[in-house]
Amino acid sequence: MSRPFLHQYTVAEAGSRRWLYVLHGIYGTGRNWASFARRLVARRPEWGIVLVDLRLHGHSPGFDPPHTLAACVHDVLELSESLGRPIDAILGHSFGGKVALMVAAAAVPSQAWVIDATPSRRSPGGAATRLLDVIRRHSGPFAKRREAVSAVAAQGFASPVAHWLATNLVLGDAGYRWRIDPDAAEELLVDYFRRDLWDVVETPVPPSEIHVVRAARSDILTADDMGRLRAAAGKGRVHLHELAGGHWLHVDNPDGLPDLVAEHL
Repeated sequence: MSRPFLHQYTVAEAGSRRWLYVLHGIYGTGRNWASFARRLVARRPEWGIVLVDLRLHGHSPGFDPPHTLAACVHDVLELSESLGRPIDAILGHSFGGKVALMVAAAAVPSQAWVIDATPSRRSPGGAATRLLDVIRRHSGPFAKRREAVSAVAAQGFASPVAHWLATNLVLGDAGYRWRIDPDAAEELLVDYFRRDLWDVVETPVPPSEIHVVRAARSDILTADDMGRLRAAAGKGRVHLHELAGGHWLHVDNPDGLPDLVAEHL
């Protein structure tokens, strides 16, 4: 059996000559970033955007273990080769931010954009881990999509988060089930939390640049993280930005983020 390739969705104009690859966060999909991509291409039509479904997400389900960040990087590099579109720049949000940093170290694009993600090693936890527990305990099938939304909301998650997670439901003969494999997703999360990628941020491989964007209403980047980022930004090829909005900046600040990226690409 041939090895599967990542699913991708492209936003581009006829004259697009350079390619920005966009990597979503955990439990997301490339199409979550479609509005951002359309706005960015409208501002910079010479750039095309490749919206990637990372392994185990969206329409990229059929990948064998090990499920690690290194495997995600290999997938993205293989996708680029199969499309014949070089990774001229890469952007990753949250979980995808660490993958983007590792791709940048391997492929050396002109820029890597890290959207509200920390390079630091952390103890497992937070909303991503709690959502995985919800998926395990409420695995379905659900007769209606709203039943899954209610199950997530009943665990203390806000309605927008519950509805967003419900985009991971698929309809089968018995009803709706999660398309997320919780054990495989946990492998990805464990590797994500244990990775320390400060070496990539503090000493970018020439000639690439690293742009880190902090969401003003997010606590993902700690005070220690910000101190190290400011120190790295003083060395020339690392740039630190802050935008109004919460962790999902592409939703909270739908014009501010494409404006910022368009200005620096």
